[in-house]
Amino acid sequence: MSAGSQRWQGRKVLVTGAGGFIGSHLAELVAREGARVRAFVRYTSRGDHGWLEHATPEAADAIEVFRGDLANPEAVRSALRGCEVVFHLGALIPIPYSYVHPREFVTANVEGTLNVLEAARQEEPKRIVHISTSEVYGTAQRVPIDEEHPLHPQSPYAATKVSADQVALSYQRSFGTPVVVARPFNTYGPRQSARAVIPTIISQALSRDVVELGATSPTRDFLYVRDTAAGIAACADASEVEGEVINLGTGAEISIGDLATRIIELVGRDVTLALDADRMRPIHSEVERLVADTSKAQRLLGWEPAVELDEGLRHTIDWLTGSLDAYKPSLYNV
Repeated sequence: MSAGSQRWQGRKVLVTGAGGFIGSHLAELVAREGARVRAFVRYTSRGDHGWLEHATPEAADAIEVFRGDLANPEAVRSALRGCEVVFHLGALIPIPYSYVHPREFVTANVEGTLNVLEAARQEEPKRIVHISTSEVYGTAQRVPIDEEHPLHPQSPYAATKVSADQVALSYQRSFGTPVVVARPFNTYGPRQSARAVIPTIISQALSRDVVELGATSPTRDFLYVRDTAAGIAACADASEVEGEVINLGTGAEISIGDLATRIIELVGRDVTLALDADRMRPIHSEVERLVADTSKAQRLLGWEPAVELDEGLRHTIDWLTGSLDAYKPSLYNV
């Protein structure tokens, strides 16, 4: 354990969505640094804990798994009881699925967040870090995108995240609930769902002769998951940030087409690119440009990303090379 990590020693932490991509990395991070982590995961008949199944033995020993559903207020309050810090990552996130069943996103993302906030009013943790998404901005109206940029959700998923963010911020203003909103841009890395663009490209480049993509012109600001987890953790410790929204990104953008070319070069196989209309978002729903202004995170958190894109892509390719059997084909490029 590093000297700088002593701040987590013995602290009781709740992570909702802990079985997911970012949540599992965050739970591991603070567990390794001494926190006692309660990992809120949704109960399934399989009885598994999602990506927490891949936690190191050292981290797993410090993680208590709590099975429940964020739609159940009693379960949420029980999970939150006794916790000093709450990291609220639990959400329904597949953008294509939100076009088909938007009501599920309202239940999971808005009502689930409301249940966390109501439980916090009763249990009084010292800090709640609510996790947002850069999708709330929609296509950039100015770049880089700072936290004052207009919100323009272009999918039902993004709309529910705007709603959840605003409910969280309203609780800080109305009741003094100690909320800070962390807004990561496009996180990538080991364990990410095949619905996301980087594992979609890598898994195809490793196993096929043609990589099929939807729109290749949109640009994104890609943040390696270890940096995302560190930025979220920093939001729990920074002073006087209650009520703030803080972007987490790199400040650099790359088009999906250029990203695919770079990944194919790193994979080292003779692969071609092709467009697939089935992977396109609905008209008017595609977010054309996202790139973060990260100055606020640097100023308030003392945080900045440490992993360059090529380094992060190599880590992700290495992990996916040994994990292709965990991935199912995705019809969507998101």
